[in-house]
Amino acid sequence: MAENFLIIMCIVLVIVIYNQLNNKIRKLEDRISDLEKNSNTETKTYTKEEQKLSPQIAASSEIQQEPQLLSNEEKTVQSEVFPTDNQKDWLEPIFIFFKQNILAIIGIFTLVLGIGYFVKYAIDKNWIGEIARAGIGFSIGSVIIITGHFLRKNYTIFSSIILGGGIAILYFTTTIAFREYHLFAQNTAFIITCCITLLSIILSYYYKSEVLIIFSLFGGFLAPLMISTGQSNYLFLFTYISVLNIGMLIITFLKHWKSVGGIAFFFTHLYLLYWIVEKPEILSVYFYLISYVIFYAFALLNYIKKNILSSLDIVLLVLVNFFSTLSLIYIFNKLGYEPVIIFPLIFAVINGFLLFKEYTKKNFGSHYSVFAGITVSLITIAVALQFKTHLITSIWAIEATLLLFIWKKTKLNIFKIFFYILFPLVIIAQIITWSQYFTLKNLTLFFNPVFLTSFITIITTLANLVLLKKLPGKDSSENNFFENVFKLLSYAIIYFALLFELIYQVSERPFVIIASLGLLLSLYYIIILLLLSKKLEINKLFDTGLIYIFLVLTVIHVSSCGSELIISILLKESSITFYGIYLLYLIPFIYLYWKRFPTLDFLRTKIAYWLAACALVIVISCELYHLYILGNAVDFSKLYELQKHFSILYLPIIWAILASIFIYVGLKKDNSEFSRIGFVLIGIMVVKLYAYDVWQMDNISRIIAFILLGVILLLSSFMFQRLKNMIKNLVDKKEETDESKNLES
Repeated sequence: MAENFLIIMCIVLVIVIYNQLNNKIRKLEDRISDLEKNSNTETKTYTKEEQKLSPQIAASSEIQQEPQLLSNEEKTVQSEVFPTDNQKDWLEPIFIFFKQNILAIIGIFTLVLGIGYFVKYAIDKNWIGEIARAGIGFSIGSVIIITGHFLRKNYTIFSSIILGGGIAILYFTTTIAFREYHLFAQNTAFIITCCITLLSIILSYYYKSEVLIIFSLFGGFLAPLMISTGQSNYLFLFTYISVLNIGMLIITFLKHWKSVGGIAFFFTHLYLLYWIVEKPEILSVYFYLISYVIFYAFALLNYIKKNILSSLDIVLLVLVNFFSTLSLIYIFNKLGYEPVIIFPLIFAVINGFLLFKEYTKKNFGSHYSVFAGITVSLITIAVALQFKTHLITSIWAIEATLLLFIWKKTKLNIFKIFFYILFPLVIIAQIITWSQYFTLKNLTLFFNPVFLTSFITIITTLANLVLLKKLPGKDSSENNFFENVFKLLSYAIIYFALLFELIYQVSERPFVIIASLGLLLSLYYIIILLLLSKKLEINKLFDTGLIYIFLVLTVIHVSSCGSELIISILLKESSITFYGIYLLYLIPFIYLYWKRFPTLDFLRTKIAYWLAACALVIVISCELYHLYILGNAVDFSKLYELQKHFSILYLPIIWAILASIFIYVGLKKDNSEFSRIGFVLIGIMVVKLYAYDVWQMDNISRIIAFILLGVILLLSSFMFQRLKNMIKNLVDKKEETDESKNLES
């Protein structure tokens, strides 16, 4: 009794509050109508006075107003061909709709839940039977629909939401009556849901309500799930979905509701995807082709009626072509049918027809670019599949390039968003493709599915880098950040694609050969990027980073791989001819020091001088050591003795000569860093000589080492003194010349 009393009190309180609010709203409506009447009388008075104006002023006012006399259709065309700032954010209308109608949406949802809980409570109390329960549901849904019908004139969107809630109640009532109470058979339940869907479509068309058609669409696609018994009848299901899509296409053509096509595409392909994953069969191919025709028509409605393509139309075009291609090829691969390239070629012909149409009109704008990009992409997919590349990786890579191309041509940010979403997926798919190197055996060089897939990714990545050069809004910091990250990932994809193929092909060789070839590839790849840095628009920071990596990899290649290779040759595990391949690193190394360093900003920092000098000293020392070992070692047993002899006798002489060269270059170029490097190297050599080498030498070696080092140091000192005198004489002559010029003036 207490609970019933509280419920009655709450209902009374709600009625009182509603009555007060309703009275206030009526008063506000009366005041608004009075204000409208006053404004109309003022407008009439103004027009009477305006008629007394001179003809010249009237004519000028007509001229000023003339640009505003465009029809609504022309304004729509202009706004879609030249998108405004408001239209660039395509999610803004959705957010505005939810902000303005969120209370109504929550309210109708809450009402439906409240009615559901009430019915459940009545069932628990055994107040009503199963037939009565279904009758209550249908009755409440009908009452809500009638209420929305009477509110349609003054509250269009609100009434649409009310109608949608009533339709949802009818759907759920039918589902519960079929599933839980078994009041009628499945065919009867399906006929009822179709009638509800048809009713909602008719109401949405009659009320001209896009909100209601969305409710109808959700209900129409969820109806098969509501009455499903768990048995798969795909022929019946997709016949129904195809008929529903055709009906929605007709409604969209008549009312120009863009949202319908996207929602229908999502649900249709979700059902199709579930079908081909669970049970791929040739029947699904026919429904995919039917869906392709329907949604291609959805995407081209604006193009047919007004010769325009909005951003959502282009997105739907891309999704229809690529999703259908991917799914149909997947079905053919699963069923073992050939040729799989027939579908991308058919779709390419369809898009090529529209491309030819734009070409005959001599219209080379965004429409031409979109159709050209889709056509070329589909042909590229066909070629890639003919060479047995991996399906998802190839299609995603080509689609990402297409999105970037469309972004550049249309300047619509939605394609930038899709590109930045899809490109990481391309990287993930490519990594999964590379993982097959560990499982596949006896792959041919280059012409194998894994590398051919990588090759497609490389080509599309290079195309992306070219397209990225001149993009809209490139100067902003956000775009620069994404551009730099994208470039870094792109160069990494190309590098690892080549590296993994190389490692796989030489995987049976000794580890030192694999490591050496990998490092050689890395060095040549970096030097190519440095050579093309201006054309690729690589910034200075990235350029400097590449040089640091090059020097570090060179040191690793020489000190580690070189020494291991010498041991491998002495042990007869590797051929002496491979040492010539190993020395190929000297070409980019010499080029970098001889040609590139003088023109780069790399040597403007002190750390760069020391790193470059350290790498040079290590390379020269190690290579002379390698040549000494190869020239004197007969077998592996002599290696340790020769290493010790070279380290004690020849290495200090090499360092002394290099130090003298550094000091000489520093004095000649007036660069203190070179001089410091030379003196530090001499210091290291002297410390090594007196702290270790002297105690390891015999008397003859000690005499030879001291004499040679002494002569080198004395000659270097004499040369430095001579160079200093030359520089001093040049400075004195210049000062005398300047003084004489000053006296003459």
